[in-house]
Amino acid sequence: MDISRTINTLKARPDFNDNVGMVLVHNGTVRGWSRQDRSSVSAIEVKADPDRIASLREEFLQFPGIYDIVIEARSGLLKPGDDLLFIVVAGDIREHVKPVLGELLERIKSEAVAKKELGV
Repeated sequence: MDISRTINTLKARPDFNDNVGMVLVHNGTVRGWSRQDRSSVSAIEVKADPDRIASLREEFLQFPGIYDIVIEARSGLLKPGDDLLFIVVAGDIREHVKPVLGELLERIKSEAVAKKELGV
């Protein structure tokens, strides 16, 4: 995902200025170490469930003040430094947008993405 292009596409919509005061972006990347024990990771195998991600997006679009949500989750064999997950949440005020990004991220990671770390 080109984050700048995605945000510019949202901004180009005629109702953007009347509905958006905050755009938050999550850009998850592959770490070179395991979260469990900080051992080295050479790659990860990732499987994203696009149907579950679409369902979660629809659920979170119903939250107060949320204008739009764009999500891109990558699947396949990814190396440290590779982009893994993009989430863009646009909404009216930070009190609405910040919690949606946080909760949506947790739900995607726990319900719609499976990954297996491969050691060095």
